[in-house]
Amino acid sequence: MAATQANGWVPDVLGEHFEQLTLPLRPDSQGDVVATLVRYSPPFRLDFSRGPAMNADVLYVHGWSDYFFQTELAEYWHREGARFYAIDLRKYGRSLRDYQTPGFITDLADYDEDIEAALAAIDHAPGTHNKRPLILMGHSTGGLTFSLWADRNPGRVAALVLNSPWLEFQATGVARAAILPIVEISARVDPLAPLPNVDLGFYTRTVSAELDGYWTYNMAWRPPRGFTTHPAWLRAVLAGHTKVANGLSIDAPVLTMISARSLLLPKWTPEMKSVDVVLRVDDIAVRATRLGPSVTIDRIDGALHDIFLSTERVRKRGYEQLTRWLKGYVAR
Repeated sequence: MAATQANGWVPDVLGEHFEQLTLPLRPDSQGDVVATLVRYSPPFRLDFSRGPAMNADVLYVHGWSDYFFQTELAEYWHREGARFYAIDLRKYGRSLRDYQTPGFITDLADYDEDIEAALAAIDHAPGTHNKRPLILMGHSTGGLTFSLWADRNPGRVAALVLNSPWLEFQATGVARAAILPIVEISARVDPLAPLPNVDLGFYTRTVSAELDGYWTYNMAWRPPRGFTTHPAWLRAVLAGHTKVANGLSIDAPVLTMISARSLLLPKWTPEMKSVDVVLRVDDIAVRATRLGPSVTIDRIDGALHDIFLSTERVRKRGYEQLTRWLKGYVAR
């Protein structure tokens, strides 16, 4: 392990076969800033010569109020022949410092620095001529962030996989256009003002093993009702939604995976354990068609907002559909 630590990689909180690397970034008004790269590095590799992701590098990014803890997802990509990495963006998870406002950012393009630092660490910096195809996978807000980045960086991505990407405001594009001027004013007057918390904790209830879900994770890094939101952050997200609505030109094939149904209600119901309780999936399906010329939309019956945190049966279906798509668009 000494050699690994000398290269900057140290054991990760996920335990055996997971390591992390701190990526220093430019300081902001709150002080020093870092991102954290996580890699899955088991000591052996079977013969995956026929895996549809053979010789690819996969970089995953989490959503809002989240961090990377999905070990099963890393194992899946390993089985399909890829090298798997995940990034905890600035002010999230492993990268969050006590003096920082969790998840706060004023422009989603600021994450370009985090992404480029991660890509440089895995030999995908601009001009490196890496022959390994790069696959990006983003969940929720991470899916929006990666979509915008891929649009700004043509020719660098072999494929983009989106897991319930937050491509549109929950109250539809009309509501987004209506509230954006108000949010703009609030962001200028008091960018860090706390906004009302509309998260009732239902999504956490469907995911956490302490409630009705199956997963154990760090509640400080993934709070039951999410981080406090702020006007400047919301303005950044709405601006991203507007760009998607106007149309992107991602030059790589895109797979958008979403649940078959949404259920956004102010009261808990057991039906929420098999639907998306965060986004309106029909709106996401429509917005996905604006990402680029080659977009596949796959709706997974019974899936949660994070498809790969759903029940075992649903996750299996999700992985099967992902593999099928990879064979058609990525395998070489």
